[in-house]
Amino acid sequence: MFRLFPDLSEDLLLNLFHKGVHAQWSSRDLDWESPLVFTQAQCRSLGRILTPVYLGEQSAMLGAAAILPQMAEAGESTAQVYLCSFMMDEGRHFEALTRLYHHMDQEPIPIRQMPSMLRYHHRLRQGDRVDWVWGILISDLFAKNFYQMFAKSQPQALFGDMSRRVLQDESRHQAFADHYLKAAIAHLPAERLAELRIMRDDLLRIMETMHSQLREDADRIDLDGTAFLEHLTTDIAQHAVRIGLDAPPDGPGSQRRRPMLAKTVDLTSARPHYRPQTTTRRPQLAAREDLDDDCDTCYLAVICTSRLMRAQAR
Repeated sequence: MFRLFPDLSEDLLLNLFHKGVHAQWSSRDLDWESPLVFTQAQCRSLGRILTPVYLGEQSAMLGAAAILPQMAEAGESTAQVYLCSFMMDEGRHFEALTRLYHHMDQEPIPIRQMPSMLRYHHRLRQGDRVDWVWGILISDLFAKNFYQMFAKSQPQALFGDMSRRVLQDESRHQAFADHYLKAAIAHLPAERLAELRIMRDDLLRIMETMHSQLREDADRIDLDGTAFLEHLTTDIAQHAVRIGLDAPPDGPGSQRRRPMLAKTVDLTSARPHYRPQTTTRRPQLAAREDLDDDCDTCYLAVICTSRLMRAQAR
C-alpha cells in the first residue's frame, strides 16, 4: 500500500537527490558557438554511434516511470524521491542530444536498420525493480565510458563540454545503483543471482553486436571499439564484485584495463567548425514487418509508435 506520510530519513539516496537538485543544468547552458571539432563525415559517424546512447536516455525515462510504483509499494521512500531526480537527468540528456543532432544536421540510425538496439532495451525491461536497477547500472557504465572519452579528449569542444556535464549526472546514477543493489543482493537467493549474471551476459553480447555494426563509424572518429568493450566489461565486473554479485577475482591485477581514449580531437588543428545547412525531411512511418519479430511484444512498442521513432524510420 502507498503511504501518505512516509518516513524520509536521511540516507545516501536522499543525499544523492539533493546533490542532483543543486547540480541542475540544461542545453541552454552549453556554448553552441564552441567548435564541434568534427568534419561533416565524422559528424555523421558520431550521430550513428550516439544512437544507442540516445535511445537509452529515452528508454530510461520510460523504465523509471514504470519502476517508481514498485518502489512505492515496497515502501522504499527515499528511492522514490531519488528516482524523480533520475528521470530529470535522463530527460535533460535526451533533450541535449536531440539539440546536438539538429546542430550537426544528423539523425539517429533508424531502428529497423539496427534492431539489436531494441533487443538491448527490451532486455533492460525484463524482471522486477532489482533487475531494472542492475540493467540501468550496466547501461550507465556504458554511457559513462563513452562520454568519458570525449570529456577527456576534447574538453573545450561542444560535445566534450556536454559529455563532462552528463558524467556528473552519471556518477550519481552509479552511486544509487551500487547502494541499492548491494542492499538487495544480500537477501536474494542463488537462483536470482544467477539470473542477474545471465542478464549481464545477454547485454554484453548485444553490445558486441552493436559494436560490429558500428565499426566503420568508430574507425572514422578514431574510436577503438575493442578497447572500449574490454574497458566496459572490466568496469561491469568490478561493480559486480562491489555489490556482492560476484566474488573478487583471484590474484592482483587480474582485471587490468587497456588505455581507452578517443583520438579524434586535435584542438590545435585548423579544422573549421562545421556548420551545415538545415534541411527539411518528411518523416515516414516504420513498417511493422521491417522490425525484428522479437520486438512484437516489447514494451518499446510504445517508442516505435512515438513521434521520435516515426521521424527515424526511413
